[in-house]
Amino acid sequence: MEKKTLRREILSKRSALGNEVKISLSRKIFNTLKNTEYYKKAENIFVFISFGSEIDTHEFIKEGIKEGKNILVPVTIHETREMKPSLIKDFDELEIGYFNILSPKEEYIRYVDPQNIDLVVVPGAVFDRRGYRVGYGGGFYDRFLSTKIRKDVPKIAVGFDLQVIDMVPTEEFDFPVDFIITEKELIDCK
Repeated sequence: MEKKTLRREILSKRSALGNEVKISLSRKIFNTLKNTEYYKKAENIFVFISFGSEIDTHEFIKEGIKEGKNILVPVTIHETREMKPSLIKDFDELEIGYFNILSPKEEYIRYVDPQNIDLVVVPGAVFDRRGYRVGYGGGFYDRFLSTKIRKDVPKIAVGFDLQVIDMVPTEEFDFPVDFIITEKELIDCK
């Protein structure tokens, strides 16, 4: 099945979950993540800001800030098709941006060198157990993970169990993650 069809099919199932279920499963997934040594040891955590039917990262971000973690979120530069990490100190520093996704208000953009990132929390539409993912079609994460992040940094995708399939179609520029966490399991993809 091609990526576009697969993405549409899985996102339709994900949207059908409903908000209450999504919030409950998200909390379970992030509790698993927070209990890993990767999270406990990380100082600089790069995490996407969820929107729509995605696993909800908002509480994770707020809790991380409260716990004294440096929470870095993506600022996307669409002209150059790149993503840069920016430190946020409060969830209120965000506003609706491109594609209706929250991103830092201009006055709160604090770029951080991607080489300082200790943990990356990766989004996706569909995942397989090898760590490959189908994103939303922009290639932002594949470029970012393959060119900006140190090789030793754990890359952990988070999503619902219904988003994990046997095998996603891959292309040469696709970059796998190390782990996938769902409400049912922590998958070691290495």
